[in-house]
Amino acid sequence: MQKQLNRILVINPGSTSTKIGVFDNDVQILEKTIRHSTEELADFPAIIDQFQFRKQNILEALDEEGMNVSKLSAVCGRGGLLRPIEGGTYAVNEAMLEDLREGYSGQHASNLGGIIAHEIAEGLNIPAFIVDPVVVDELSPVARVSGFSLIERKSIFHALNQKAVARRYAKETGRAYQDLRLIVTHMGGGITVGVHEGGKVVDVNNGLHGDGPFSPERAGTVPAGDLVELCFSGQYYRHEIMKKLVGQGGLVGYLGTNDAVTVEKRIQKGDKEASLIYDAMAYQVAKEIGSASAVLKGQVDAIILTGGLAYGKDFVKSISDRISWIADVVVQPGENELQALAEGASRVLDGEEQARIYPNG
Repeated sequence: MQKQLNRILVINPGSTSTKIGVFDNDVQILEKTIRHSTEELADFPAIIDQFQFRKQNILEALDEEGMNVSKLSAVCGRGGLLRPIEGGTYAVNEAMLEDLREGYSGQHASNLGGIIAHEIAEGLNIPAFIVDPVVVDELSPVARVSGFSLIERKSIFHALNQKAVARRYAKETGRAYQDLRLIVTHMGGGITVGVHEGGKVVDVNNGLHGDGPFSPERAGTVPAGDLVELCFSGQYYRHEIMKKLVGQGGLVGYLGTNDAVTVEKRIQKGDKEASLIYDAMAYQVAKEIGSASAVLKGQVDAIILTGGLAYGKDFVKSISDRISWIADVVVQPGENELQALAEGASRVLDGEEQARIYPNG
């Protein structure tokens, strides 16, 4: 039986650009990045005020490419900083729009994704969706316990890419995602190691400013007592410490760059410090994967390495050599967020799953 053709517009707003794509089912037929100058964005007091401006930019770009919006079946936007929710594809509704406008969990350009998707879809009388936002929270109760009663562990990770590569692996191996026990490691500017069991990410490190391996620009887990001493040393303001943890941590703090390619070139030229720090990052990733395997009691179907750093063959080998005894290591480099958004919308349009209702699923 031939699959019904669904044309999907996907929208991924960033701080200074908006990436759009058009897909016929899962096949991409258009990709475009619309850049927004600092001067243009300066006219808007708040991020949320940009939505009409960005919406118009998107419609003009589609028109320039000869795309007839009346042929669209659905519009899917990047999920923003909403309430903690389970993973999946969500229909954009009034409750979601209200939380996106107010910035329930903070202000970020990704909040515009669902709003713009709704605005375009409403005029065409078609559905609007979001897929697996960063606030996806499926942690088991035991995974939330930090050991410090005033602080609970949080789920902040690369949910969109992690879920997408896990589902893709399931499809390629002819199994249901819900039946697999996977460890998915996203390795980019931040690094997150997620334990996927029963179709949920039951444990994952907080890849923003919490714990886990250090990354190109984030410090990850640091010795708590020493960090407290540093905070109260009188040498730094709060924002300076936060910057050293997120933005100036990891490779940036040690080597002055967040570019893995630059680090690899330095290693090739005999830079011993670069070699040590780069290997230490791989070591910490492998150690986090080892910890994740304990959550699954060693019964792991596969370990998936993804994200931009997964293009680095030496880096991947350094990790794989340490953890390949646990399970097969599958490498899916890069992160195609537009593809992941389209796949999420397609699953609903094809009847493979039902759209979830925000905020209760």
